[in-house]
Amino acid sequence: MRHVFLDDQGSVRNGWKVLEFAALLTTLDFASAPLVQLWPAAWLVILPGRWFEVVISLVATWLCLRTEGSPLADVGLRLDRRFLAEVALGSLGGAALMLATAGLIHGLGGFHLVRDPGTGPAALAMGAWSFLAVACFEEVLFRGYAFQRAVRGLGFGGAQAVFALAFAYLHWDNPGMVGATRAWATLNIALAALLLGLCWRRTGRLALPIGVHLGWNWTQGNLLGFGVSGTEAPGWWTPVFHGRPEWLTGGAFGLEASAACTLVCGVAILGLWGWRGVSGGVSTASES
Repeated sequence: MRHVFLDDQGSVRNGWKVLEFAALLTTLDFASAPLVQLWPAAWLVILPGRWFEVVISLVATWLCLRTEGSPLADVGLRLDRRFLAEVALGSLGGAALMLATAGLIHGLGGFHLVRDPGTGPAALAMGAWSFLAVACFEEVLFRGYAFQRAVRGLGFGGAQAVFALAFAYLHWDNPGMVGATRAWATLNIALAALLLGLCWRRTGRLALPIGVHLGWNWTQGNLLGFGVSGTEAPGWWTPVFHGRPEWLTGGAFGLEASAACTLVCGVAILGLWGWRGVSGGVSTASES
């Protein structure tokens, strides 16, 4: 059975490592469920439930890496000044993507914005904190250990395809995923996954994809007031739609379900593809 579980170097095959991570994550999630239910509701304001998922995903990652004798830094989680700088840079990039998308739709007469007086700086800050948890969890889950071991086994292109489809499928139960909205949203969420995978490839760290993910969600929801993958978020502004088709505006689902987002994501992916990256990025040789 050596050839089934082990490669020619005697190491566990990467496919089994991906399954190991999935099994650990499921087990830890099940085991921690009672703790989440006992967590005082007042504390959820400071520590939203998504942060439990971040901790669980990090523990599963750490346990998998322990079996290889590797640190968390091996998957791009070295918390240093460069990491924080890349999170900040990525946040600006993600915000720019959503502002560009909104700008295109606005220019085509899709909506106008009105100020929501009920949303202040505190709500913007809490929104950023909550979306940071979402970004950390989903990037560790979809661009972390499992993705990177899939890259070793399938190559970068194969891993990108598999995890982009999985990322899009994760959102299929979101509110508003019906009809043409489902088609456009699925396409754009998959494109976003490809973009985020390229962010990891070009830097060798999870900081840039975490930042892009954060800036994307926060700008779309808390700043502009659109839905975020079908979920409402209190916005500094509120969009008032002008009756244009939802394939153009994204409708209640959010900018992610618009054709404008497809264009913006496509341009960003081409830009990242042409960018040579920074020192520490993943080389082509390691992706064979």
